[in-house]
Amino acid sequence: MLKQKIYTIIFEADTPAGKTFDVVLILAIIGSVTVTFLDSVDSIHRSNHHLLSLLEIIFTWLFATEYFLRLWCTKRPSAYAKSFFGLVDLIGWLPSVIGLFFPGSEVLTTFRVIRVLRVFRVLKMASYLKEAQLLADALKNSSRKILVFLFAVLTLVILLGSLMYLIEGPIHGFSNIPVSVYWAIVTLTTVGYGDISPQTPLGQLFASMIMILGYAIIAVPTGIVSAAFVKGEVDEPSTEESPEKSTNHG
Repeated sequence: MLKQKIYTIIFEADTPAGKTFDVVLILAIIGSVTVTFLDSVDSIHRSNHHLLSLLEIIFTWLFATEYFLRLWCTKRPSAYAKSFFGLVDLIGWLPSVIGLFFPGSEVLTTFRVIRVLRVFRVLKMASYLKEAQLLADALKNSSRKILVFLFAVLTLVILLGSLMYLIEGPIHGFSNIPVSVYWAIVTLTTVGYGDISPQTPLGQLFASMIMILGYAIIAVPTGIVSAAFVKGEVDEPSTEESPEKSTNHG
C-alpha cells in the first residue's frame, strides 16, 4: 500500500498530491540551479559560501531521496534507471557527490534544469509534447543526411585550411596546418574571432570567398531538418485520418 501510494504521488501528475509533488519538485530544481549560478560568482561565493553549500547539500539530499524512491516504487527499476528521465534524475544529485572527490564537477548540477521538462506533464501541455516529438523525429530522420553533410564540411575545412597555410604561411600567423584548419572552421562558420587573419591580398580574397561560402553552408542543415519537420507535420494528419477512412470504407 505504501509503495503504491508513493508511486501515485511521484509518477502520476493527474492526482492533487502528484501535481503538488511535481510543482514543488520543479521549484526545487529552479532553486538548486539558481544556487549553482550564484555560487559561480566570486563575490557572492566569498560572502555566502556556507549558506550556498548548505542549500546545495539540502537539494542533493532531496533529489537523491527522490531518485531512490522512484527506483523503489516502480515495477521496473532497471527500465526507469536507463530511461531518459531516469538518467536526468541521476545527474540531478550525482555531480554533487562526485564533487567531493573531483572539485569543480559540481557545475554539472545545472543539468538539473532538464528536469523542468516535467512541467509539460504537470500542466498537461500535450500539444507542446507533440511538437517536441515532431522535432525529435525530424532530427532522427535527418541524421544520416546531417552526418554526410558534416563529413563533407570536415573535408572542406581541411582543404581550405591547407590552402590558406600555403598562401599565408607561418610569417602571417598560420604557423601550421591545424591552426589553419581552426581558422577555416572559424571563418566558414562566420564566427570570425579575428585572432588570426590573412595579410596578403590573395589570402584576403580567399578568405572573402570562404565567408560567403559559409552563409550557403549554414543553410544546408537548416533546410534538411526543416524539410523533415514539415514532412512529419504533413504525414501526421493522414495517419490520424486513416482509421476514419477505413471505417467509412467498411
